[in-house]
Amino acid sequence: MAKRFDLLVFDWDGTLLDSTAAIVDAVKASCRDLGLPEPPDAHARQAIGLGLADALRHSVPLLAEERFPEIVERYRHHYLARDHELHLFDGAPEMIAELHSAGFLLAVATGKSRPGLDRSMSHCGLGLYFSATRCADECYSKPHPQMLDELMAEFSVPPERTLMIGDTTHDLQMAINAGVAGLAVTYGAHPARALDALSPLARLHDIAELAGWLRTHA
Repeated sequence: MAKRFDLLVFDWDGTLLDSTAAIVDAVKASCRDLGLPEPPDAHARQAIGLGLADALRHSVPLLAEERFPEIVERYRHHYLARDHELHLFDGAPEMIAELHSAGFLLAVATGKSRPGLDRSMSHCGLGLYFSATRCADECYSKPHPQMLDELMAEFSVPPERTLMIGDTTHDLQMAINAGVAGLAVTYGAHPARALDALSPLARLHDIAELAGWLRTHA
């Protein structure tokens, strides 16, 4: 079958990397360090996918602005303490290798920082499959379309030939803002009902389903 898409753009945390619980735990531990109330898990999960500063402002909205450097430092301390324990979802390496072999251009658009993504990609060994990546410390945070706009411009791929794949409403809203199709996965940070509200092409429940959909429909 002819390809529907040329450029497949993946979110990282919660889509390829099983890191949602570690992010939530780091947010809550940071609050404890500063003597702040811990946000409910669902509230902390809702901020996943944003750049770190935006995510912490969402998770701890009552924190004074001058104290944000403190909570950013504590978050990085706690997250990095577990960084080496995090792993890709089962089947993700095989799926990415298959898509690469099939001739798709693969890219990442993430709320991680550049050092964080580079460290994670090096640890998991997927870096050689991705032609380009964009991070929240070098672009506007999701759902602003800059990451997708830059990736499409870099490879001269039009919006109708681009697909964004992610686990959060921020990913899907970024896709809408950039005029590209969105594909949702439900095994990450945001609940299915919230993802459905943004009308993704499909909603997949695990990597096997995602790989099968891409094999058949992408």
